[in-house]
This record gives sequence, C-alpha cells and structure tokens, in this order.
Amino acid sequence: MGHEWIIDVLTDLKTFAVANDLDALAAKLDDTQLVAEAEIGVRGKGMGRGLLGTSASIGRCDRASGMRRTS
Repeated sequence: MGHEWIIDVLTDLKTFAVANDLDALAAKLDDTQLVAEAEIGVRGKGMGRGLLGTSASIGRCDRASGMRRTS
C-alpha cells in the first residue's frame, strides 16, 4: 500500500467538516490535501523528500524556541 490512502482520509474529514459547518477546518483540510497530493506526486517521481527536497530536516519543532529538533 502506498501513501495514496491519506487522500481518502483527508477527503472524509473534509466531508465531515463541511457537513458540520466547520468551514475553517474544511478549508485547512483542503490545503492539507493539496500538500499531500504534491508530496506523494514528488515521491512518485523520485524527487527527494516531498516539497522541501532532499535537504529537508526531519524532526519535531520545539514550540518554545521555534527551533527544529532532530532527536
């Protein structure tokens, strides 16, 4: 199974948000779906790590400092 399943999940969440008048959430999920589709497409073409390319660091962002942690 590839990464495409996430598009279905995002679509279901967006449908729920629209049906329950959660307009801001629906708009964010629409944006999120576009990002997911772009990243999945980039990976499918063998282009590094998503939209950020191969130099992107993977890790968590420290909310207090805004700095990215890799451990």
